Amino acid sequence: MSHHIVEVCDLRYCYPDGTEALSGVNFCIHHGESVAVVGANGAGKSTLLLHLNGCLAPTVGRVRIGDNPLTPATLQQVRRTVGMVFQDPDDQLFLPTVYDDVAFGPLNLSLPLEEVDTRVRHALNTVNCEHLSSRPPYRLSGGEKRSVAIASVLAMRPDILVLDEPTSNLDPRARRKLINLLQGFKHTKIIASHDLDMVMDICDRTIILHKGKVLADGATRQIFTDDALLEQAHLERPLSLNHHGQIRVL
Repeated sequence: MSHHIVEVCDLRYCYPDGTEALSGVNFCIHHGESVAVVGANGAGKSTLLLHLNGCLAPTVGRVRIGDNPLTPATLQQVRRTVGMVFQDPDDQLFLPTVYDDVAFGPLNLSLPLEEVDTRVRHALNTVNCEHLSSRPPYRLSGGEKRSVAIASVLAMRPDILVLDEPTSNLDPRARRKLINLLQGFKHTKIIASHDLDMVMDICDRTIILHKGKVLADGATRQIFTDDALLEQAHLERPLSLNHHGQIRVL
C-alpha cells in the first residue's frame, strides 16, 4: 500500500445541469487516520465521499486508493478496500433478513459459505447486533439499521471506512453507542458530518469544505476553536467547546 492510502488530486465534479459541486479538491489521508469532512449544506461533502469508492467519476482530477488510481479497471479492487456507509441505511438494506444483507457482499466475492458465515457473525457481533440476524431490516430502529449497515460493510473486510452523516436521525443513546463503536475501529475512517461534537470524539483531523473547495485542513480542536474560520465556513463551535452557554436547573 502507498504511504498515502487515500489521495485526491485537483478533483472537480460538475452535475449534468452544469452545477460545479467540487472545484479542485486536494488532500492525502494516511493509513489509520480518522478524518472528518465538514461544511455547510451544499459544500460538497457527500459528492466528495461518493468519489472515494467510484460511485461518481471525476469531471477533472483523480482519486488514488493505495497504489490504485480509481478507474473502471480498478473499481472492483477499490470497492473491496473502501467500505461506504451511506447516509440513509435503507439505501444499503434491501434483502429479507439482516443476515442476508450482511452476507450479500461476501457472497459476491465468491467466498466459501463457511467463510461467509464467519464474516457475517463476526461483523454482527462487532456492532452488537447478532441477535437481529433473522429480523427483516425494515422492522429495525434507526440506530439498529445504522449498525447493520456498518456490519454489511465490515463483512467485506475493508481497509477504509467512509461514512456519510452516521449519527443523523439517531436518538442520544443510539448516537453514543455508535460513537463508542467507531472509536474502537482501527480502520482508516473518513466521516462527513454536521455533528461536530461527534467529530471531536472520533477524528483528530478535520477538512472543511466550502463551496466545493478545501477551506481548511488540520487538527480538529485547532479548527473548531478558530471562530473566524468557522464563521467563514458558516459553521459554529461544537457545543462541547462553547463556554458561553449556561445550564439552568429547574
